[in-house]
Amino acid sequence: MRPTSIKHSGLLWVALVVLLVSATAMQVAVEGRLQRPTALPGVNWIQSPQLMRRLTMGFNAIWADIYWIRAVQYYGDTKLSMDAKKKYDRLYPLLDITTTLDPHFNMAYRFGSILLSEGYPNGPGSTEQALALLQKGIRAAPDKWQYYQDAGFVEYWWRRNTRAAADWFVKGSMLPGAPDWLRPLAAGVLAKGGEREASRAMWTILAETGEHEWIRQSARRGLQQLDAESHIETLESLMHRFHDTKGRFPASWDEMKQAGLVRGVPLDPSGKAYEMDSVSGSVDVSRQSTLYPLRSRTR
Repeated sequence: MRPTSIKHSGLLWVALVVLLVSATAMQVAVEGRLQRPTALPGVNWIQSPQLMRRLTMGFNAIWADIYWIRAVQYYGDTKLSMDAKKKYDRLYPLLDITTTLDPHFNMAYRFGSILLSEGYPNGPGSTEQALALLQKGIRAAPDKWQYYQDAGFVEYWWRRNTRAAADWFVKGSMLPGAPDWLRPLAAGVLAKGGEREASRAMWTILAETGEHEWIRQSARRGLQQLDAESHIETLESLMHRFHDTKGRFPASWDEMKQAGLVRGVPLDPSGKAYEMDSVSGSVDVSRQSTLYPLRSRTR
């Protein structure tokens, strides 16, 4: 580039920064004086990924970052909402626009698939959209074995389709740079009676090898959910033992404690008390627990 071009380019960037700062300051000032209007449901800024790509005028990566932040904020706001009818219907369109603007946005594919798969009410529970997003990533980067691994996770953990999960792991294991443990993992998920062990192996691998802290944190949560599933099986067995002697299920954990079956109120790995159903004899994590809902309760 000529010196004059470099100079003009630098001035344009400075002007852009000044305009953004000014716009932010003006927005703060306006919102301090005016009541903020209620957001219109279903409005997704520009809803067409291809149209947005044409309108960015070459600044695709910047706008991809903006839409990624918007997607994460939207997910977080919806998750925290107390609305009994809340929906996550804009999550996939936001992720679709993000990855259309930047087809190699690794984080948007990987963490986006986790957000989409998360069971309701903590997420939309849309494994179909999660797989569609990962398949889009594979089309953009066919040698990215991590996308095959993630698709296998979705099939195995949420859809409980061991055959499909194994197929994804095998395909991923044949790609350049794929780790040695992918192919044995495929065999592990197909082994009868080893579901929880295979799940633990997968979450442990993801917790140790995840590229981002958000992914590693999700894996640690998955491990805690596995522990909670194991605890619940034991507690339900104890409740049925109470039923065998009393002819009914206990009404509280205090009754279980008085019967010598538990030492106190059992807590899940997140520190919240388990909830019992005195009619059916079932146990589950509390809705206030960060582990809710468990996959075994969302089938």
